[in-house]
Amino acid sequence: MTQYLIQVAPMMDYTDRHCRYFFRLISKNVLLFTEMITAKAILHGKQNKLLAYHEQEHPICLQLGGSNPNELAHATKIAAEYGYDEINLNVGCPSTKVKAGMFGACLMAKPTLVAECIDAMQNASSTPISVKTRIGIDQQDSYEFLTHFIATIAATGCKIFIIHARKAWLNGLSPKGNREIPPLQYDVVYRLKRDFPDLTIILNGGIQSLDAAEEHLPYVNGIMIGRLAYQNPYLLAEVDSRFYQDKTVPDRQTILANLIPYIERERAQGTAPAHITRHILGLFHGMPNAKYWRGLLTGPEKNELDFHELFSNNSLTNRGIDE
Repeated sequence: MTQYLIQVAPMMDYTDRHCRYFFRLISKNVLLFTEMITAKAILHGKQNKLLAYHEQEHPICLQLGGSNPNELAHATKIAAEYGYDEINLNVGCPSTKVKAGMFGACLMAKPTLVAECIDAMQNASSTPISVKTRIGIDQQDSYEFLTHFIATIAATGCKIFIIHARKAWLNGLSPKGNREIPPLQYDVVYRLKRDFPDLTIILNGGIQSLDAAEEHLPYVNGIMIGRLAYQNPYLLAEVDSRFYQDKTVPDRQTILANLIPYIERERAQGTAPAHITRHILGLFHGMPNAKYWRGLLTGPEKNELDFHELFSNNSLTNRGIDE
């Protein structure tokens, strides 16, 4: 089983196929996640639109939402035909909408059902199946509750657990609040790894720097970052050099040059360029005139830009955005 040391989290409205293609131009090694897609959407919607991706996006993990073992098994079988490197079950999202659909973090209260779902998914495909979850929900936040949940799922043969080191409040807190207000308890995730040494435990939640990620790695098998990567995507180049000893990381101008053919192909197929370029706003994060760069890409002519001109070295230098 391949172990992905650094992973980029599934983020609704962010990690679409355009975002993932852009991220892959920066990093060859991180595991990329799709947005969460429900099993029902795959079974009853436009499968190719939901599941298709560019071959350069590998390694890539599909995150599924659902709680019906048969539906999840069928969706897993369909998704496996697209060649995903891993398929993940969402048992961590705390949103009211997700809870109403009987999936996400509320499933932590039903470990037997989650085990049935995972077992069905594993029987449907040889693709590795993982679980993304929290350390607890509401008042069910004891370590014994968490270990019972993990042990029940692990009994199916599932080996990969991504643990957001906060519990989820299912009533009274928004998804944003659930990313910020419940206290982080990294020690709980460390303890989980000690108590389940044969499992692959990936730590998620509140990681604000690669220094912090490196500090966690002695205690877990990997790190999942989310908004840190989206807000400052060039950080992924440092991920490759720092954690994978890759000495061939591209500079920003090379990344932009490599993105142009993709934008042009997509534009020819009817995709508005802004659907792609919205993901690159943070490429010059922390650099001089980065605000001006963002303004160029979000202005009234954002879909009519000449990207050959805009992304050229001379253009970036003249605007004071170059390295």
